[in-house]
Amino acid sequence: MVIKRGRIQNKSRMKGTFKMLRFSYNFQLRLTDIYISGARSFWIHNTGPISCLPLILANFRSAETDAYDFAKPYNEVAQYFNHKLKEVVVLLRKDLPLAAIIYVNIYSVKYSLFSNPRKYGFRDPLVACCGFGGKYNYNNDVGCAETIEVNGSRIFVGSSTRPSVRVVWDGIHYTEAANKFIFSQISTGAFSDPPLPLNMACHKS
Repeated sequence: MVIKRGRIQNKSRMKGTFKMLRFSYNFQLRLTDIYISGARSFWIHNTGPISCLPLILANFRSAETDAYDFAKPYNEVAQYFNHKLKEVVVLLRKDLPLAAIIYVNIYSVKYSLFSNPRKYGFRDPLVACCGFGGKYNYNNDVGCAETIEVNGSRIFVGSSTRPSVRVVWDGIHYTEAANKFIFSQISTGAFSDPPLPLNMACHKS
């Protein structure tokens, strides 16, 4: 059974890698179309560490984990996508000479938030703030703000009492507090290439 699960995970990862490649190619075409239509300023951020999300952790429990209990294979896919996206950005800068293209490494910000939450005033980063059931407070069949029946009792699926210190809202989306923190980090330009703050991102370096 373990072997079968491993094969399923490897197959799933291969499909994910293929989709990432196709997306990066289509992204290049779409952005070029927008440029031809007159756009000149682009602020492009990569994808975050998807294996830290309760949705992934709850559904792929047999996946290999890293030191922080993140599902390692899925972060590897995300990193591969980011690598290919960065390659696309490099090509676009050559092909679209009048464009100001900023590449934002949002992956690093989010990974730091998940791996060291207390440093930034957060807690329980792998547990959904609004959900129901299991280690990650997430269930595919139960959504935030739904009313469910458990052992004859009706239960409203609400959020924790302190959403301001939680990272993930419903298993896949970030909380308002987490998004505010992430924006405060990336808007400075510290995670950008070239390292320009958001208020200067429209200027070609």
